[in-house]
Amino acid sequence: MNHKLEIDYAFRSEAGVKENNDDCCDVAVPDGPLLLSKGIAAAIADGVSSSEGGGHASQVCIKGFLTDYFSTPESWTVRTSAAKVLGSLNRWLCGQGQSLYDSAMGMVTTFSGLVIKSTTAHIVHIGDCRIYLLQNGGLEQVTRDHRIWVSREREFLSRAMGADPHIEIDYQSRPVEPGDLFLFTSDGVHDFLTQREIEKILHEQDHNLQACANTLVESALAKGSSDNVSCQLIRVLELSQETEDDILRRVTDLPFPPELRPGVSIDGYRILREMHASSRSEVFLALDGGSDRKVVLKTPSVNYRDDPAFLDRFLHEEWIGRRIDNPHILKVLEPRRRRFLYNISEYVEGRSLAQWMRDHGQASLSQARGFAGQIIEGLRSLHRMEMFHQDLKPDNILIDRHGTLKLIDFGSARVAGLEEIASTFARTTPQGTLNYAAPECLRGEPCTRVSDIYSLGVIVYELLTGRLPYGESDRPDGRRKFDYLPARRFNDTIPAWVDRVLAKAVHPDPGRRYNVMSEFLYDLSHPNQTLMDGRPTPWLERDPLGFWRVAALLLLAGNLLMLMLLLRP
Repeated sequence: MNHKLEIDYAFRSEAGVKENNDDCCDVAVPDGPLLLSKGIAAAIADGVSSSEGGGHASQVCIKGFLTDYFSTPESWTVRTSAAKVLGSLNRWLCGQGQSLYDSAMGMVTTFSGLVIKSTTAHIVHIGDCRIYLLQNGGLEQVTRDHRIWVSREREFLSRAMGADPHIEIDYQSRPVEPGDLFLFTSDGVHDFLTQREIEKILHEQDHNLQACANTLVESALAKGSSDNVSCQLIRVLELSQETEDDILRRVTDLPFPPELRPGVSIDGYRILREMHASSRSEVFLALDGGSDRKVVLKTPSVNYRDDPAFLDRFLHEEWIGRRIDNPHILKVLEPRRRRFLYNISEYVEGRSLAQWMRDHGQASLSQARGFAGQIIEGLRSLHRMEMFHQDLKPDNILIDRHGTLKLIDFGSARVAGLEEIASTFARTTPQGTLNYAAPECLRGEPCTRVSDIYSLGVIVYELLTGRLPYGESDRPDGRRKFDYLPARRFNDTIPAWVDRVLAKAVHPDPGRRYNVMSEFLYDLSHPNQTLMDGRPTPWLERDPLGFWRVAALLLLAGNLLMLMLLLRP
């Protein structure tokens, strides 16, 4: 059964003995698909008393975080989303504090945030507010106070929002279960109540969260709290978790389309011709009756009607394609009205890069650099969204009639943010295509941006040589040997330093590859002396034709010498 993420929560915040309340806390529970893809978010902030705009800062942080987090791409992980949002808020606080109060400490606040997504709690924290977790009957403080004590009586915050343009935010994640209770407190509460006293109140008032929040605040005030007093409680009632049956039911809400052939119309799209057919899918050129433009209609094969993994990847491809807007990424379009299971993408009049290589043979170094630059532009747009292609190969790159390259086929792409959504359906099978996929991907390990760099390196190598850097192989397991074949062996016009660049890009160890694509592209055009390691380039790599000519002459001389010795009387 597909459960919906559900929580119960309560809060109480009082100024206490102070004139103003500089604390702030709140919870955000989105509607619709965001509840699954982004989860729920909650936070508490305590404006620093020595900061003139501390109260304003705490309100800005809470409102900004709970709004902007849900505006970040669904493909981003919680950690990335939180870091981007808090980094932006921190810079704004620093600038406004200086502008409005003429002080580096004009708008400073502590901040502790929680995101519950699927079956995991993600905690971000800076300052001395606290988050506790009551789990299995025991109370644990899950954040640490960023305080420095200079004497028994004097302390100061070592970290806070708005105090420095460069901040370090604590992050952690931990599994959660229904029944778990999170407690947020400002120092006006936990500085005056011991953890044992807090735990006792939680157990005694467990049946009513609002009564519990009230008791915590009132108890802190009764103990002589000299600060604002705030607390917030969140109890997990249900967690989102899809089973394989849930996935199958979700992705098959739309029926498979009827048999498609030229002349048939479906939802306003008239089929012109079949472009490609395989055991997995069928691809047709169609005319959109609403705009009279040509589009590509792709539908899964009926062979996979009962395969939730395949159908999920089919929809996964559309989900990615509709979230990327880049001239080097095939644009997936939103169907005007859809009654059947298919997706629509732009029509690219051209050919695949694989066909280009068959038609043209070896590319020049200039052509290879140009193609690499375009592929990198497409990959960058994916990587910025924490997406990794995982199946980059010449067949999955189109060249239109203007020479523009476009990446296609995102069915195998890894989306970091979606991996945080728990499911009994997991992609345990290796991703990618043999001979192009990085070794770690073929071993079933997570693919990263350096995995895509490996595939890019293989493609550039093939463009320049017509061969593969490790030769053809039909062994995807770990027993395959990776002995690099120098590119100059197949194309003696390639400079030796370019050969070293290619060797680094396709290194089987991801830690020894290029870490960023811009460095790879730069090195393709500028000799990198550090890759030479101070060692002379082997003669075979520098001049393979000359090497083999000399070798042949030496062999001939040796044979003639042996023949003369044998013929001597």
